[in-house]
Amino acid sequence: PFAPENNEVKIEEEKPKGKGGDEKKAEDAKSVDVKIDVEGLQQRTVSVPVDVANYWNVQCVDNKIYYMQMGQMGRRGSTKLYDLKKKTEVDLGEGFGFSISANNKKMLVSKGGQYAVIDLPSSAIKMEKTMDLSDMKMWVDYSEEWKQIFDESWRQMRDFFYVENMHGVDWKAMHDKYAVLVPYVNHRADLTYIIGEMIGELNIGHAYVNSGEMPSPDRVKLGLLGAKISKHSSGFFKIDRLLEGAPWSRDIRSPLLDVGVNVSTGDYILAVDGCDLKDINDIYQTLIGKAGRTVELVVNSKPEMAGSRKVLVKPIADESSLYYYSWVQNNIRKVSEATNGEVGYIHIPDMGVEGLNEFVKYFYPQLNKKGLIIDDRGNGGGNVSPMILERLSRIPYRAKMRRGIDHPSPIPDQTHIGPKVLLLDRYSASDGDLFPYGFRQLGLGPIIGTRSWGGVVGIWGSLPFVDGADLRKPESASYSSETGDWIIEGWGVDPDIVIDNDPYREYLGIDDQLNKAIEVIKENLKDRKGLPPVPKGPDKSK
Repeated sequence: PFAPENNEVKIEEEKPKGKGGDEKKAEDAKSVDVKIDVEGLQQRTVSVPVDVANYWNVQCVDNKIYYMQMGQMGRRGSTKLYDLKKKTEVDLGEGFGFSISANNKKMLVSKGGQYAVIDLPSSAIKMEKTMDLSDMKMWVDYSEEWKQIFDESWRQMRDFFYVENMHGVDWKAMHDKYAVLVPYVNHRADLTYIIGEMIGELNIGHAYVNSGEMPSPDRVKLGLLGAKISKHSSGFFKIDRLLEGAPWSRDIRSPLLDVGVNVSTGDYILAVDGCDLKDINDIYQTLIGKAGRTVELVVNSKPEMAGSRKVLVKPIADESSLYYYSWVQNNIRKVSEATNGEVGYIHIPDMGVEGLNEFVKYFYPQLNKKGLIIDDRGNGGGNVSPMILERLSRIPYRAKMRRGIDHPSPIPDQTHIGPKVLLLDRYSASDGDLFPYGFRQLGLGPIIGTRSWGGVVGIWGSLPFVDGADLRKPESASYSSETGDWIIEGWGVDPDIVIDNDPYREYLGIDDQLNKAIEVIKENLKDRKGLPPVPKGPDKSK
């Protein structure tokens, strides 16, 4: 479709009119038998000239291609159209989902819970007339539906479980054992429990069943200020601790530390949106439903109105990201102070997008550190551990210098040279299990902490039930490339040095696992060999 076009004017004979012409049109209207020649198909592939991005739901109708483009930097995805005849791309709008009818004449579009059926669009989608689904009803025989869901759960495990022997379990007998309970199910939660007990007979991780249609009440979001606050004897509220945040990030923004607020630990909050707090028992009574909304606070360095000032803040709905960020930053400072800045610290929360982002954020700025402590504790898993291990295991095979730069660079680029220590615990799971296994196999350094979770038979999406719930089926497993034995599943990865943090000491801010890692890596730094210095310039005058 993108080959050069011939712009010469053609002279065509006038087509005959009448019966003969009508017969010709009738012949043209007949269906065409399309045959695809797959031989050499790759050599006949051309790319559509659109931006590099992630695309899905690609559908072609005549000379038009409809597709979804994934959004970037927090933006919603866009629905787009490429016209092969005009060779132009049209943005149909953000946030739309779509499905094209079987006859390629209509499109069902959805946005914000609203649906509309429109003609195939060639310009921006307009949902002028949405479908009223408020009176849509259907009769459901739950006893029959639940029986079908139970049978389908059993069948999915039978057909997709990673090994055919079902771990030696008589799977047909398991169906019969639990099927007798299904007639007594009176709530969807009962069915979920029975299915969970049945798949639990397989004794494996990553075997989950999700609940189906359940009540979902609207929740009022409480406004949180990113601080630990206590009631003062004056009646006002004292700021005991400000949770560290990053004002440049929407996800880890601490409201009282936003630029221009200028509030400090030890200051007092005297009023919220004009409500004097002196006679209020709980400051959060005044912040109900105010997450994400602008709130006026009266603050002062003293517990009195005289000399106070007003500030505007926007409370958040969840402080967990602030606690996490503060914990990571504190660990970075602790490691740096204990090693005179020679050792870096990286925590990897999972092996997905967030975990990879965190690794990249902290790995590259610390490449010049003499040692690294990698923290895999609490890692929820994912699938990017091979990417991270590849970067950690790079070995320089030459060095590169440049005049005016006082230190050489290793090749491959972005290679860290120096000892490494890994932390893990019982919450290092799934790909968070495979990561310490790979760390050991590649000889990257000692592992400190407690045995990991022990679940590495992976899942590959799901097949939803009729009520929208689904079952997660363990479908793919890892085994040793050396011995051919199964690895990790049901046991986990053992550390080289066992240190189990005491919860009370952790509450006091004492991290014995991290302290041991600092001790070990400081000892290992003594044997570190960096790149050799740049040699003396060669003398070629002789």
